[in-house]
Amino acid sequence: MKAAVMTGIGAPLEIQAVDLSEPKANEVLVKIVATGVCHSDLNALNDATTPTPTILGHEGAGIVAAVGPNVGKVKVGDKVALSWVPYCGTCEFCVTGAVHLCESAFEPMFAGTLLDGTSRLSKDGEKIYHNSLLSTFAEFAVVPEMSCVKLPDDMPLAQASLIGCGVATGYGAAVNAAKVTPGSTVAIFGIGGVGVNAIQGARIAGAAKIIACDVKTANLEIAKTFGATHTINVAQENVEEALKELTGGFGVHFAIDCSGHTGATESAWRAVRKGGTVVVVGAFNSTVSLSIPAGGFHRVGKILKGSFYGDTQPFRDFPAIAQLYLDGKFMLDELVLDRISLDEINNAFNSFHDCNCINVGRSVIEFETVPALKGNSGTDELEIVS
Repeated sequence: MKAAVMTGIGAPLEIQAVDLSEPKANEVLVKIVATGVCHSDLNALNDATTPTPTILGHEGAGIVAAVGPNVGKVKVGDKVALSWVPYCGTCEFCVTGAVHLCESAFEPMFAGTLLDGTSRLSKDGEKIYHNSLLSTFAEFAVVPEMSCVKLPDDMPLAQASLIGCGVATGYGAAVNAAKVTPGSTVAIFGIGGVGVNAIQGARIAGAAKIIACDVKTANLEIAKTFGATHTINVAQENVEEALKELTGGFGVHFAIDCSGHTGATESAWRAVRKGGTVVVVGAFNSTVSLSIPAGGFHRVGKILKGSFYGDTQPFRDFPAIAQLYLDGKFMLDELVLDRISLDEINNAFNSFHDCNCINVGRSVIEFETVPALKGNSGTDELEIVS
């Protein structure tokens, strides 16, 4: 198959023909139809701990082409969105509903393998590593069954590809982690691919005021189209004073920090009212520290909560988001900034270095028109025919 291969840290991806083995037990072969290019892919490209060669890509959607033994959640021909954090379903976190905290995926994820510690990817007999247990920058992917979430048949796959990362994280930060309530006030810090979906989550949860906070005027204008009722340019205004002014001096009920900057979290903490909640989904640099006032901490009753993946439960949240989109209540079309071919992938990576480039959405790689699909056995395998 054709794939974009990372051959070295920071090096341009190379379009190569690589081999993909058939799925094993509890694995699914997916024909990738669309995949988003996320800033996290750039982070992986520049990360010295990423094993090479590897095929990046973790925001994908496609059609189930074959299933391995013991697979029961999907069948051949299903449209699926892919989750890059599969879970075991049996550990202490999973059985209490906190599937986003399951640790089963992380050891193989960091090792560049699938869940059993091996790879299905190779070239000329030499192993190629997986990325986030998915590797969607390729025409096909073998992935864990727990990464495959069935979607409605009428769901377009370019839009569906974005659900599995930034969309679910932002939506989940508001709906699952913060638990935004009807009539409440919400501040969103960092209006990028996650922040706009936190805005959408807050809107769907019924917030009365949704206040977008960012340094980019263009992003703040875009935020209004996704449901922000007010905007604050934090480079031009005192964000804490502005938020309190918008809330009768009390501060917001909820603040969601998608920026990854500790300064934003500190501002969010000071800008939420007594009993308010601050949710952090942005990843901090490990070399910095977070400082919040210790004096009177117990008296203000505030909650500071970290949220990984927006506390997402993929098999619940992905179909819900897809249905909200199909019902006209969730904006996904506007998040597809550009539709490109796999051969143009390095251009998408280069755009991340342009500070003027709009980052509220994704470039989406679309593979050639989905070929005719012919069931070989009706349940186990799909023959791809031209």
